Amino acid sequence: MGILKHSGSNSYHHLNPKSIVLITHASHSSAAAAAGNEQKDFHIVYLGDPPEGVSAVEHHMHVLSSVKSNDEAVDDMVYSYTKSFSAFAAKLSPSEAQRLSRHEKVLGVFPNRYHKLDTTKSWDFLGLPKTAKRNLKTERNIVVGLLDTGITPQSSSFNDHGFGPPPKKWKGGTCSRHANFSGCNNKIIGAKYFKLDGNPDPSDILSPIDVDGHGTHTSSTLAGNLVPQASLFGLARGSARGAVPGARIAMYKVCWVSYGCSDMDLLAAFEAAIHDGVDIISISIGGVNAEYTSDALAIGAFHATKNGILTVASAGNDGPNPASVRNHAPWILTVAASGIDRTFQSKVQLGNGKIFSGTGVSLFQPKEKLYPLVSGFDAAIDEDNKETARFCYDGSLDAKKVKGKLVYCKLGQWGRDSVVKSLGGVGTIVESEQYLDIAQIFMAPATMVNSSVGDSIDSYIHSTRSPGAVIYHTQEGKVDAPFVASFSSRGPNPGSTRILKPDIAAPGIDILAAYTRLRTLTGLDGDTQRSDFTLMSGTSMACPHVAGAAAYVKSFHPNWTAAAIKSAILTTAKQMSRRVNNDAEFAYGAGQLNPVRARSPGLVYDMDEMSYVQFLCHEGYKGSSLSVLVGSKSINCSTIIPGLGYDALNYPTIQMQVKSQQKPTVATFQRMVTNVGRGPYPVVYNATIEAPKGMEITVKPMTLSFSRVNEERSFKVVVKAEPIAGYSGILSGELVWRSPGHSVRSPVVVYKQQD
Repeated sequence: MGILKHSGSNSYHHLNPKSIVLITHASHSSAAAAAGNEQKDFHIVYLGDPPEGVSAVEHHMHVLSSVKSNDEAVDDMVYSYTKSFSAFAAKLSPSEAQRLSRHEKVLGVFPNRYHKLDTTKSWDFLGLPKTAKRNLKTERNIVVGLLDTGITPQSSSFNDHGFGPPPKKWKGGTCSRHANFSGCNNKIIGAKYFKLDGNPDPSDILSPIDVDGHGTHTSSTLAGNLVPQASLFGLARGSARGAVPGARIAMYKVCWVSYGCSDMDLLAAFEAAIHDGVDIISISIGGVNAEYTSDALAIGAFHATKNGILTVASAGNDGPNPASVRNHAPWILTVAASGIDRTFQSKVQLGNGKIFSGTGVSLFQPKEKLYPLVSGFDAAIDEDNKETARFCYDGSLDAKKVKGKLVYCKLGQWGRDSVVKSLGGVGTIVESEQYLDIAQIFMAPATMVNSSVGDSIDSYIHSTRSPGAVIYHTQEGKVDAPFVASFSSRGPNPGSTRILKPDIAAPGIDILAAYTRLRTLTGLDGDTQRSDFTLMSGTSMACPHVAGAAAYVKSFHPNWTAAAIKSAILTTAKQMSRRVNNDAEFAYGAGQLNPVRARSPGLVYDMDEMSYVQFLCHEGYKGSSLSVLVGSKSINCSTIIPGLGYDALNYPTIQMQVKSQQKPTVATFQRMVTNVGRGPYPVVYNATIEAPKGMEITVKPMTLSFSRVNEERSFKVVVKAEPIAGYSGILSGELVWRSPGHSVRSPVVVYKQQD
């Protein structure tokens, strides 16, 4: 599935040497080195502004030299961040890191962590057709930045026919040619790569080129050109395009095939993107479940927010586990994955005439009416391997028993089709109760069936002297939608009980978009299938849909803040069915993305960076930990005007946790909305409330009147909830402000504290 690993990465050039310095030495070839008897590992050290008359780079070296000799400091310094915030990456032993954390100029010291990577039809399904209203003049000045695996400039999704020069605001300069990378054009106006750990990646190329395919796919989903008749060998045929095909793309390669995406590289890319002048940042990379003041992705996104740039990030692929959502800082727009009304299925016919339907993409036409069929269990290489052979693990099967046959396997790992094919097998029928809502691409005839069908197939195999079967070429089908993907990470938010996450859902299942020819469709040994377009699934695919919608909204409202754009997207989302999605708002947030309605939300819940600082103080963060966000040790929560209400934040959604099993829980939420409608004035909004049994919602006042644009009005929401029975009950209500032309909806969620 399309989820990137956030792991170590190193950028050697493309950055202004006057503001960012990368020091490379032979000793950087490994991520850790011995320091006496202590191991050295990469760390990120945050500092305040340098003393007057001292450059940031000199300041960084001076601080590092306080715990090392000058020669060691030069050797162990890796990278200086100087554009958007002051920090450096260096190799430190545990004792050095501890000593630096006590330095008067140091705001924080954190270890470098590694993260993982988390459309013909999807935009039409979302109600954004090719004919949708566009502000093309402004759209051509929008620059979307992606932190990903790189990009494929040769793709037709990124040609620059009809594009003029980059916008005058662009500060990223031009990009050079690199290994396998032909350079930028007037569509891809920026392409940089970051690999600060210095470790060579034999599976990747040290350039902005995309070897994995993930970054090419997300980029084209967000802002790719319209490409008629795009398909995966005839499947999903249609016009592939992004939300804002007129926008420009800047790629920041931070994720590497063998290593994933590192904190050091993520921060370097955030800094470069902010400096270069991107308008929206899309980051389909899994976050770490850390505090907001120690999570590099959250820190980078906060600095982007300070500069008016909205960061859109994937929620993660660890669903349906509760509290598995990632990238949940309130200044990030967190995206869950949903399905569209298209499915890919293959028929399986058994020798007894019975026909079953399986899920997946098998691009092969059968050459025989039937093939011999065997179970992996019966094809084990020996008695000791029978249990592992049931799952068709590598090394567990006997080639003589597999050759020329279809093999029935239980799903233990992806790639069973590769194992069977390598032994001379014809194909694979895989049984699984997981991932049946996504179409895995297979490198040989194969399909995935549920356990009920699997039991029938297994029974047939063991009740027939000469069992046989055939798998037919995949066909497209229809399915009721939208629904939340089984793999999409769920709430409640592990970072705060007061903020609903994920924020919203968008298509992330079987999305057709551009791909690279440097990788086969499966990436498995023995696969020879290559294509300019492919199907991918994951919250990684959902994220660029929302980032594209954000860019679409910004093309009509270029002066809106990041919070205003986020509010517009959340309050106009299409409500999803709780009957279909048992986890309710913990699965889909405010609902399904609705780009056209987001263009004209009527009212927005706006915020600035201080709003988030007030929220963090309210959450119990200390001023000392907030210094990495605000850039100063002088911040003190006791001297900051406290945020108002239960959550101390003007968030577009409302969430409350029930803490008592004996008496009702009551919370008051303070909100302010800004009128962004065009009138005619005066315009009046009336509150409509829906609350299930066990929840009461009171709004004061119930009517808001506006006489001009940008006028603000405040109101109070009181939520009262009775104790909730059951282990993890969720109560779903809503507050909707309605005028003759707009409906501004905020879900109200109450949930029980988990034991």
